[in-house]
Amino acid sequence: MRYLIAEANYGGRVTDAMDRRLVNVYITQLFCEQAISPQTEFNLAPQLSDSPYIIPNDADLASAKLAIKTFPQLDNALAFGQHANADIASQIEDSSTLLDTIVSLQPKVIDAGGESKEQKILRICHLMQEEVPPSFDAAAVRRGMGPRADPEPMKTVLYQEVDRYNILLLTLHQTLKASELGVQGLVIVTPELEEIIEAVLEFKVPRAWSTCYPSLKPLTPWMRDLVCRISALQKWINEALPRCFWLPGFTYPTGFLTAVLQTSARKNGIAIDSLSWEFPIINTPATSIAQYAKDGSYCHGLFLEGARWDLDNSCLTEPIPMELCCSMPVIHFKPVDNKKKSIKGIYSCPLYLYPLRTGSRERPSFVISCEVRCGAQGSEYWTFEAVSRDEPLVIFFQRLKIIVRDS
Repeated sequence: MRYLIAEANYGGRVTDAMDRRLVNVYITQLFCEQAISPQTEFNLAPQLSDSPYIIPNDADLASAKLAIKTFPQLDNALAFGQHANADIASQIEDSSTLLDTIVSLQPKVIDAGGESKEQKILRICHLMQEEVPPSFDAAAVRRGMGPRADPEPMKTVLYQEVDRYNILLLTLHQTLKASELGVQGLVIVTPELEEIIEAVLEFKVPRAWSTCYPSLKPLTPWMRDLVCRISALQKWINEALPRCFWLPGFTYPTGFLTAVLQTSARKNGIAIDSLSWEFPIINTPATSIAQYAKDGSYCHGLFLEGARWDLDNSCLTEPIPMELCCSMPVIHFKPVDNKKKSIKGIYSCPLYLYPLRTGSRERPSFVISCEVRCGAQGSEYWTFEAVSRDEPLVIFFQRLKIIVRDS
């Protein structure tokens, strides 16, 4: 029965490996000998005190239907092995959807005497043009980095990041200037430009600006984040290779991780295909790291959702109530040769680009699975779903995940 449902009839339609793992955990928990034992009543939700989810022993069909009718209409998150924070996150998602719908239905009306739409657009565009950093001089960057001793794969990553950000910065400068001219009637307002103007008025990031990297941030924090990204790259160019990389600053973290593998393979004279990862946690602030990693790279800026990191015991532990996300310590992405598979006491935690786990067809959100210590709980405990920010009614989302960029 377990295999038939989890792997064939239902699980065969599940294409994501993490989702299939979750299906198997649920099926293993619910399809067990205790569930069909006539001697005891089986509790479907042992995590709940006074749980109403009880399978009566030796019950006929009518009694089973009657027991099902006594189940509560609104299910507690603990009934599915989730933390109480899952209810909070789901309610936040529902509230955001409701408010977005209400705002979209509001008429575009300005009260008499208030700031007009045109004045507002001009003011916002002027302020944003002052904040947007200038583009990189790609040729000067390559000339300056050429003689430096940085590993060649890392230089390639830097060049690619500079090129991608230059495209974004150029687009920002051009569209903001065109928006000002369009509002003043000096240029034609195209459908694309009109979409940008409407998004800016609603403090949302226009689609034309979201091609460089995905983000769920509103416009103002998105702009602050962009300035931080450019500053991090500029510091790398002007000073030296970072001792601890800010992983959220990369448009393609997977490209950076591949470069780390290439650097290790060339340094040790081994094939890159034989390398895999270890993920030691460094309980030292990123700003206090004074030495480069002997192999691999230190990375910071990650977030945990569904758990928090116990600094004293160096393992996962339950999150604090009302704390939906917490900062992850520095992780050492360490390449290792012919690594032996470790299972006991280790949870394979998915790492995503941003809280939207599904990503998009063009840009998947999944990056890599990080193996971290489970602590007192087993790995199956951390597999249960905690929150889905994009589909709150679907339960097949991992309870615990690491996020590169917080929303």
